[in-house]
Amino acid sequence: MSTEGNISDVLTNLTRPPTDATLTVRIIKSFEFRTERSLVLHDINLETTTVGELKEIASKAVKTQPGWKAYRNVELDTLKLYSKAHGAKTTNLIINLDHDDWLFKDDSKFLIDLGFENETEVSFFNGEMYEKFRANPETRWDS
Repeated sequence: MSTEGNISDVLTNLTRPPTDATLTVRIIKSFEFRTERSLVLHDINLETTTVGELKEIASKAVKTQPGWKAYRNVELDTLKLYSKAHGAKTTNLIINLDHDDWLFKDDSKFLIDLGFENETEVSFFNGEMYEKFRANPETRWDS
């Protein structure tokens, strides 16, 4: 009888190597209306991909892939950690407003050096809009 664990016992963030990770990028259009859409990126090499390159990959997807037309008028310039696989998530449905240390400001940093792993989820948004929302974090439902 084998003493090895079942494949379902392996944490999903450990099922893929850092050279072949899947990331979810939450593209945020509006903080106050909680408008966001998830972009799933496969086959990302966390050891060689920088923050700036991840921004470029996500921006290009928004500009060229079908279904993103409503998001093309937002100047996306800021990345922030939202959650890691099996980690705690914020109670705020659009973005975590605490942990400014989770903002990725250095475009030259490699993702692996920032703690990225398979199934990491990051938010991609306009930094100026984020600061305004952070100063007054009220959501709206009307148009």
